[in-house]
Amino acid sequence: MVSLYSTGLELGNLLVGSDLLNHSWDAISKLQKDTLLLDQNPSLPFSVKYQVYEYPPAKGFIIAFVCSPNSAVNHLQEEDFRELAPSDAIMSFDFLCTKSNSSVSLHKAAFTLFASLENELSLLKQQFTSHQPLIVTGHCLGGSVASLFTLWLLDSLPRYGVQRLLCITFGSPLLGNNGFQKAISERSAWSSYFLHVVSDKDPIPGFLISDHNASAATLTTPTCYMPFGIYLFCSESGFSCFEEPQSILELLMIMSSRCAESQNPNNCSQVIDYGHILEHLRSKAICRGILELPDSIGNPLQAGTYLLLEAAGVGKLQENVDMSYLAINIAKRTEVQAKHRQNVFDPSKKLSTLKKSMSYLEWYMKNSLEEAGYYDKYKLRRSRSRDEIESTEQLIKHHRTLKLFWKRMVAEVENMPWKEGRSLRKRWLYAGTNYRRMVEPLDIAEYYGRGKKDYISHGRSEHYKLLEEWLTDENFHAYQRTQASSLTVDSCFWAYVEEAVISCEVLKDRQSSAQDQESARENLIKFEQYVMDMINNFLVSPEIFLPQSSFMRWWKEYCRLVGNSYTSTLINFMKDEFRRYV
Repeated sequence: MVSLYSTGLELGNLLVGSDLLNHSWDAISKLQKDTLLLDQNPSLPFSVKYQVYEYPPAKGFIIAFVCSPNSAVNHLQEEDFRELAPSDAIMSFDFLCTKSNSSVSLHKAAFTLFASLENELSLLKQQFTSHQPLIVTGHCLGGSVASLFTLWLLDSLPRYGVQRLLCITFGSPLLGNNGFQKAISERSAWSSYFLHVVSDKDPIPGFLISDHNASAATLTTPTCYMPFGIYLFCSESGFSCFEEPQSILELLMIMSSRCAESQNPNNCSQVIDYGHILEHLRSKAICRGILELPDSIGNPLQAGTYLLLEAAGVGKLQENVDMSYLAINIAKRTEVQAKHRQNVFDPSKKLSTLKKSMSYLEWYMKNSLEEAGYYDKYKLRRSRSRDEIESTEQLIKHHRTLKLFWKRMVAEVENMPWKEGRSLRKRWLYAGTNYRRMVEPLDIAEYYGRGKKDYISHGRSEHYKLLEEWLTDENFHAYQRTQASSLTVDSCFWAYVEEAVISCEVLKDRQSSAQDQESARENLIKFEQYVMDMINNFLVSPEIFLPQSSFMRWWKEYCRLVGNSYTSTLINFMKDEFRRYV
């Protein structure tokens, strides 16, 4: 439970003690000298500049983005400069949207600046495909553009050596809405590639926090700006890192209120020298004693959070800030975030369990060939011995294990960004198809065993439909078969058999209407054609022809109903040829 304090301070010490921040700010400072000319010429349009530097020579590169600092501050204070650009207006970043998260919006001004360089940045992106270390950095709105460019690089995976990529911003305003923050957090490890350095005296990071954010401190909406990545908060007291978004937003709101309450309006247009701050921090030791903590702090996580807030200088910004209350709330949110990460779905961890369950189903299938077949043995489940009872219980257990896994697997993939989700489903498509063909017949058996009808429309699980769609989407073409499949390729085959049985019952029922009888005949003719297509392409398992299978029992009843005078392709096939299929 001390991990927040340890991580927050140790990460801060690691970052401040390294040369990464200094190299980044030095690159920004060099480029800012050129942009000073823009401050002196107001007729020039507001723009962003970038430059590539080596650091140290031959070891890596820094790409720095800057805007005219004073112009950026003046623009940010304009009301229309706070607007969000909706997802349909930011097509360059449509990879951030998913089916469950389509409301991704970006700061309109930041995106406009990025779009003005899009062609140049496309060429620049292609240059950085090696494994050389790369830092993308920027100050103020230049930091927003740096973040957008980094997202572009991350979306280029696996071509780019992502392990050597880091985005560092200084005094950057918030970049996107709650949907944007969610899109970053949904991608494993993406948040860790973004480090935002914020001084307690810098008003710019809080400029885009509106009254709506303040009223939604615990319930964010699509119109709220939200932070993402790791934040390094700096003050005269020291520095500390935070990652939980709602806690970061709360700290930024406290810091921004300092400027709003200041009697000197010029404080909001000052440009912070982060170079001076970094030099001060490198010589600052962060060490607080547990005796300094208030009595209301009740556990190590809350204590660590309290000390982090002190190091960030939050308590000195406003006298009415209840540090204890704030620390307790942040600690609780951090615990929730940690539990969420522990519950992140990792399909590879379940691989051995899946293999065991699939192997058991294969064993059960082979042993059912002496009876009515895989489908009918499970549907009837007439256990007459202890071994049969145990066998059935084991099958039900493995059936549930597989179904729970694949339901969650499909849901997770559907909620992933399109590119990432498609990559994962490609890797698991073969396993998912085998699972569907082996397990869905068991669901069908349970469904019709309970006397229900129309499984396709009313009983089929959504995850089966999606697994089937994936197969189609990936343009999967099965090879031309020359012998029968061991597994019936259409996992809904037995549902069509059961519906054919029901249609026969309608024809036998003298009380059924003429319309129902005609519909039943049409359904049976369609079913005949469907079965013959499957047979001609060797897409059904020979087990359907076992004497006691549901298919053969349907066939005998169907022949009695249509009479000896009726002829069809299936009738001709079943007279003799089906034995050669077996």
